Amino acid sequence: MNLRSRNRKHVEMDKSALNDILFILLLFFLIVSTLANPNVIKLALPKATSNTKAKQTVVVSINSNHEFFVGTNKVPFEALQQTLAPALSHESVDPTVVINAEKTVPIEDVVSVMEIARSIGAKVVLATAKK
Repeated sequence: MNLRSRNRKHVEMDKSALNDILFILLLFFLIVSTLANPNVIKLALPKATSNTKAKQTVVVSINSNHEFFVGTNKVPFEALQQTLAPALSHESVDPTVVINAEKTVPIEDVVSVMEIARSIGAKVVLATAKK
């Protein structure tokens, strides 16, 4: 008498709901990843304890090779003022230049960008990484 073969139950888990949830999560993360500030140049920023966020109108980035970027466009230092002036002219209240400079960039490069921004009449903010 073989009683085990008659009482054996096949338990199966319905995976269609799990597939739908995984597909929705994948779609959500794909959409969120494309919205996450694509105009960023990766730099190693100095650390600061205070939170000094300002309304970003124009971002000037300086990398360790002394290359200047306005937004994501590479600009030679000689053309920096001609590039910043039209970009700041559309901003009527407190035009702001945010400077992203790597730790290894000499302070003279940062100060020269600050002088250019001040000559245009813009407020200058130095970006730092949160400590």
